[in-house]
Amino acid sequence: MLEGGSFRADVSPDIIDGTPLINAYDDGYFQIANTRYESSIGIHQGEVFSPWGPEHSSDISVEDLSLILAHPPEILIMGTGRLTSFPDASVLHALSEQHIGFECMNSRAAARTYNILVAEGRTVSALFLLPNAR
Repeated sequence: MLEGGSFRADVSPDIIDGTPLINAYDDGYFQIANTRYESSIGIHQGEVFSPWGPEHSSDISVEDLSLILAHPPEILIMGTGRLTSFPDASVLHALSEQHIGFECMNSRAAARTYNILVAEGRTVSALFLLPNAR
């Protein structure tokens, strides 16, 4: 308690230094720190990999998730381009079998959601098609 009965607390998130956060995006790129990626990207265990996967969400396969499935996160966010779509049922089944929670959403919403989950301290990985992908 401070003088006068008011209370002050720091509620800013404790983000581990060097954790990749998406700080900008547009139809043809994502930006993490000072690096601009002009292809689809993945973020897993604090590492960014690019290019990642196919150009269209309908083409995402179980093989495209091999790195994620080898070291499962608590949650996987999948940014599926311009519109929300879902990969093939075999992909969703593989994630369920590994007890990985997953959310599919358009890539812009996925970028914001990923950053929020990181700030909450969640073990989260993300796969993003470019925001203009269909």
